[in-house]
Formats: sequence, structure tokens, C-alpha cells
Amino acid sequence: MQQVKAVIARAKGAPVELVTINVPDPGPGEAVVKIQSCGVCHTDLHYREGGINDDFPFLLGHEAAGVVEAVGAGVTDVAPGDFVVLNWRAVCGQCRACKRGDLHYCFATHNAKQKMTLKDGTELSPALGIGAFAEKTLVAAGQCTKVDPSARAAAVGLLGCGVMAGIGAAINTGGVARGKSVAVIGCGGVGVAAVAGSALAGASPIIAVDIDARKLEAARKLGATHLVDSSKTDPVAEIKRIAASVYDGADGADVVIEAVGRPETWKQAFYARDLAGVLVLVGVPTPDMKVPDLPLIDVFGRGGALKSSWYGDCLPSRDFPMLVDLYRQGRLDLDAFVTEEIGIEDVEAAFAKMHGHAEPVLRSVVIL
Repeated sequence: MQQVKAVIARAKGAPVELVTINVPDPGPGEAVVKIQSCGVCHTDLHYREGGINDDFPFLLGHEAAGVVEAVGAGVTDVAPGDFVVLNWRAVCGQCRACKRGDLHYCFATHNAKQKMTLKDGTELSPALGIGAFAEKTLVAAGQCTKVDPSARAAAVGLLGCGVMAGIGAAINTGGVARGKSVAVIGCGGVGVAAVAGSALAGASPIIAVDIDARKLEAARKLGATHLVDSSKTDPVAEIKRIAASVYDGADGADVVIEAVGRPETWKQAFYARDLAGVLVLVGVPTPDMKVPDLPLIDVFGRGGALKSSWYGDCLPSRDFPMLVDLYRQGRLDLDAFVTEEIGIEDVEAAFAKMHGHAEPVLRSVVIL
């Protein structure tokens, strides 16, 4: 058992607190990881606001990289001293999805069995089974993916959630490739990552859509070829115009990625597709949201596919090392996603910057 500093959300909507927590020694199938960096994601804010569930207190943080300090019995894939990126989907290898070879759809992903606690013994709920706004955390060993130790922790740790979600939405879910056109609606961290993934796959044109010119500029730097300010122009008409200017006869983009998670933007994405085009929903809606007035004949008549992308349909053991290699080769600019490096005591201030900040923040990254 160790005692370390960590950031928790004790009650719905209350400011986060820096406290001391207890981290158990790893049991069978578990690992203790010394955290080096952890991105501040909107999902952490959702936890603090009670938007995930009411299992307070939460140990926040999940986009992390660090070094394995200790492993429990039966762990063979990682060892003390390994530099790892944490993921929140440790596959089981035994469910029907895993047995048919679709490990990225594992129906029985798991976390550490032991609980980290406050000093008084109160059990903590780790965000996405990780809880990495902490000097050290306890996870299932399968949540650790070994990557090149020369990579910058602040950059590659972001593969643990948002960046992987966006890149995977484009490449894994959307099947983006050379000769295909792409539109991305919503250019926050996940949307810009979808732009970067589309550029990596060789798509053209890559159309970025947002209401914030500064976010559009970030998308341009990561590979967008066309920018659409949807506060000033109809994004559906503009996506269709741009696609037709490149591919004669096109009636929209081959792949449209919705990275907002709202009915109105999903509907825009639906109608901005070319015939037989693919719509990928990677933005996370709230349970009450519905898409009104969508004629079923339009769903049938336009063909194609309507997909949702959960964690970019990634398989961490396959995707993380590959993307880290591309980063080290200079082909994937993960550094561009790190807007600022902050201390563990600055998480609450980072949450405030997510709304109404003078400059857009792709990611604030806690450095430990």
C-alpha cells in the first residue's frame, strides 16, 4: 500500500480537490503505474458534473502515460520499467467478440479488481477505470500498452482517449483512405484528431466545419484542406459544393464525421454525405437527445452506413505503438494537441478553460 497525491471530485458540481489517497499493491492481473502525464478531457468534467453516474467520489483523469512500477501475479505483457500509455478497454480474450477476432469490440473489458481509497478507507471510483490525476494509479495490466520510451509522455498519453477517438473514427470506423473525401463537423480535440487521421490516410479534400475560426485554424494546421464557418454559411451546401469541385458529380463527402454529439449537427452530417456515404458519430450525446423529423425514406434512399465510433474502434495493442512510431517519424504531430502543460493542482482551472477561454485549448496536460 502506498499513499500518493491525487485529484478527486467529491460531490456533483463541486470544485475538485487535491488529496492523499491509498494505492494498493497490485494483485493478480494488475499493475501500479507511476504517472508522468495526463490530459484534461471533457469526460473528466462530465464525471465531476455527475454526467456519467453518481458513484462519487471520483478519482479523475484517464488520458495518461507513465512507467510501470510493479505488477501482480500472472502479468506477462508488461514489466516494471516499461513506458506505457493507459487505455480504458482491457480486452478479455474470451467473449464472443474476442473469439471471432473482433477484439476491438470486446464485450467484457475490465479494470483493476482492487479499489483505491481515501485515507479514511472510502472507496474511489476511477474515471474510465484509470484515475490518472495521481502520482500513481492501479489498473488492470491489460490497460497498459507498451510504447517507445523515447516518445514525449505529454503527447503520446493523449492517445489514451481523445486523439485515438478522433483518428480511429476516421481510419478504423469510417474507412477513410486515398481517393475519399472527408468532412469533420466540430473541431475540438477529437474533431481535429479526426482531421489528422484523415490526412494520415491520404484523404482529399478534408473539410473542417466549426463556428470558431480559431478551431478551424487548428484543423488547418493538422491537415484540413478546406474550412467552413457554419455560423456564416450552410455547412451542408458548402460541403457538397467543395466535394463536387474536386470529384465531378459528387453530392457530398464520402465520409462525414460528427464530433459534436448534437442532433442538429448529426442531421447536418447525415445530409452532407454523398450517396452511399458513411456517417460516423464520435461526438458523445446526452441520453435525452433525439434526432427529430428524419424521414425513413431518406435513410433508405441515401444508402451507405450510419455508424457510431466508441474509442475510435481501436485495439490499443495494435494502434498505440503504430501511432507512436508515426509520431516519432514526424508523420503525426501529436505535439500540436498539447496546448499547455500544467501542474496537478491546476485541474480545476483547466476545466474552466474548456468554456469561454480566450484561446481554444485542445488539451491541457498535467505533468507529474
